[in-house]
Amino acid sequence: MAPKTFHRLFVANRGEVAARIARTCDSMGIVPVFGVSEADREAPYTRDREIVVLGPGRATHSYLDVERVVQAAVQSGCTALHPGWGFLAENPLFVSLCEQHGVTFIGPPAHVMHLMGKKTPAKQAMKAAGLSVIPGSDGVLADVDEAVSVADQVGYPVLLKAESGGGGRGMRVARARDEVASAYEDAQNEARAAFGDPRLYMEKLIEGGRHVEIQLLADKYRNCVHLGERDCTVQRNHQKLIEESPAPTLDAAERQRTLDAAVGATSAIGYVGAGTMEFLLDGDTLRFMEMNTRLQVEHCVSEMRTGIDLVAEQIKVAAGHPLSLSQDDIELRGHAIECRINAEDPSDNFRPGPGVISTWKSPAERGGAVRVDTHVDSGYEVPPFYDSLICKVVAFGDDRDAARRTMIEALGELTCEGVPTTVPMHVAILGSDAFATNEYDTRAIPGWPASGAAKE
Repeated sequence: MAPKTFHRLFVANRGEVAARIARTCDSMGIVPVFGVSEADREAPYTRDREIVVLGPGRATHSYLDVERVVQAAVQSGCTALHPGWGFLAENPLFVSLCEQHGVTFIGPPAHVMHLMGKKTPAKQAMKAAGLSVIPGSDGVLADVDEAVSVADQVGYPVLLKAESGGGGRGMRVARARDEVASAYEDAQNEARAAFGDPRLYMEKLIEGGRHVEIQLLADKYRNCVHLGERDCTVQRNHQKLIEESPAPTLDAAERQRTLDAAVGATSAIGYVGAGTMEFLLDGDTLRFMEMNTRLQVEHCVSEMRTGIDLVAEQIKVAAGHPLSLSQDDIELRGHAIECRINAEDPSDNFRPGPGVISTWKSPAERGGAVRVDTHVDSGYEVPPFYDSLICKVVAFGDDRDAARRTMIEALGELTCEGVPTTVPMHVAILGSDAFATNEYDTRAIPGWPASGAAKE
């Protein structure tokens, strides 16, 4: 079948990612059409753009309304749809509905998304492909008695996790046998409320590990490449704060072994588009956790190191084109660091701070060494309905320390008045001895709360 040509593409998302997708559409001569809620219809990124109002501010009646989104795409004459991340990006039913209405979904096929969205089948598939996995149950736990039995076998502490989970929800730790029953009940209740699926599985809790992920790109012809790995260890409540590439503490042999295995596994399952495999670094071994079947927030880090536009590649392969590059074509240069800046007050338990941004000024680009992805401007009102991300700052350098220093300088130039931001926290983290020397893991945020002198 000959590749398709997209003239109009529906952007089924909002904010920074919507603006990001539109930039690539502009460069490819594709007209982006934004689906927006009432809360976003006057946002700066929608100016001089085609928009379709999906519904009220709350996402359940706009961005998450599957039928409204597909209907809006069809009625606006779009033959393709990009879901961004979050909202409906990993909903296989949404993928199927798009295809039924003649709208090409920019992402993997529904059956692949379904396979990787269920954690235990995904782990089994990746283990069969040669990736190391975290010890635990072979599948979904039948009941609390089986949970106790598995925990006794793998050893404490253990982590109970939702089969359909994500974002840190539906997870509970049991550090001893007498804690398994209550942890099981709590995790199951949260999983049922959050995902409508109470099923759980178990993994041994690896404490003190590093969080590493691999960026992958595949086409419909089983061609697949990687764009290196990213370290996402700096987190709060399982939400990533800082990402960087390459991973600074990863053994070179383990890096190459896992990169090769991840490419093979991605091709074997028939994946199409951009995807990310997440791993936990246990000692010197990378152990597979899950696959995110979408574009990641932190994809900019990989783009900075390779010069490859991941959104453009997503659109091309969705249209039926083969990958425009091979693994030998991809050069991984220097070091890149990304900071996610949220409208939150980190000194007040990260309290969200919706409101009007009275003054906004992005840092200088420094000849391409600094990239700012944002959808805000002076006068923008941060709505209370959505994730509080207002921008991402990415810094590039010849090595990690150069990138770190550039980021500190860039954050010092960023001006955002009217709402609180997490900039002070990021500056404290980047300036800490713990971050500079890599003496941290997923258990704590290095340098925060700020308590010592910064390392400049």
